[in-house]
Amino acid sequence: MRTLPRLLCASLLVATSTVAVGDDYPSKPITLIVPWSAGGGTDAVGRQFAAGLQEELGQPVNVVNRTGGSGVVGHMAMKMARPDGYTLGLGTAEIATYRHIGTADLSYEDFTPIALLNLDYAAFTVNAESPWQNLEDALSDLAESPNEYTVSGSAPGAAYHLSFAGFLDQQGIDPNTVNLVPSEGAAPGLQELAAGGVDIVFSSLPETESMRESDRVRTLAVLSSEREEAFPDIPAAGEVTGDDWSHGSWRGLVGPEGLPEDVSERLLSAAETVWNSEDFQSFMDGRGFGAVWEGPEGFEAFMAEQDANNASIIDKLGLAQ
Repeated sequence: MRTLPRLLCASLLVATSTVAVGDDYPSKPITLIVPWSAGGGTDAVGRQFAAGLQEELGQPVNVVNRTGGSGVVGHMAMKMARPDGYTLGLGTAEIATYRHIGTADLSYEDFTPIALLNLDYAAFTVNAESPWQNLEDALSDLAESPNEYTVSGSAPGAAYHLSFAGFLDQQGIDPNTVNLVPSEGAAPGLQELAAGGVDIVFSSLPETESMRESDRVRTLAVLSSEREEAFPDIPAAGEVTGDDWSHGSWRGLVGPEGLPEDVSERLLSAAETVWNSEDFQSFMDGRGFGAVWEGPEGFEAFMAEQDANNASIIDKLGLAQ
């Protein structure tokens, strides 16, 4: 089982609840809120996982896409749900950004963590004709003349932007000095990269695969401490820098704050069985998604670490509203 390296130790404090659930949980259908649109990666993971949960729990698990506000609408619906185990959510990395940017009064502390399911690190990708042959070359030039280079891949403050900016900051490069060209996701950013309009794109590795296979772009490294199992030929940044970096876009099963302990334990058991199933692992491998497992304590520690990293880099980037 793949787990996150070097997570901070933390204790999960399960809040008591006055909600009566009963020993027969679940006794009716469950709603799984996905805070992003149908057809996207989060939706695909949510629907695959919901199908497995349905089989394990013996009740329908219905996926509902609650979109809007860069994920705020869906995450707020998770937060405000009755803590009885019948409304759950597929929380995403944005949970650890909203309060720091000032988008919404939302924090990882507003949820009961059940399990981290997936983590995809940002890839450092350049044009196929780039003079940079490896990450060390790129970091050397960025350190010397950062304002001569442009980077794209998302809107400011998105998960991969924060991962990339935080990585530069860790390497002593002020991320504000590298020119950001905002884009509506990785696809337009990669098109601009292939056309020579920008120097670097940050995105997930699966998003770069088709262009890498057609030799239009090259990925110099994945911004993580270890290589990705699905992409063993791409170096990890940690191999070059000697520094640990575990920051990216993630998805995990959460409930509203105050979920009863017995319900959390039932959901944890079902979630672990689904995560380990051949169907789910084959799905994740086929999509190139990083299947990472952490139970409640590890998931909470991970979110706290992400939250602290985001607070620092959002402040440095001047993104707080």
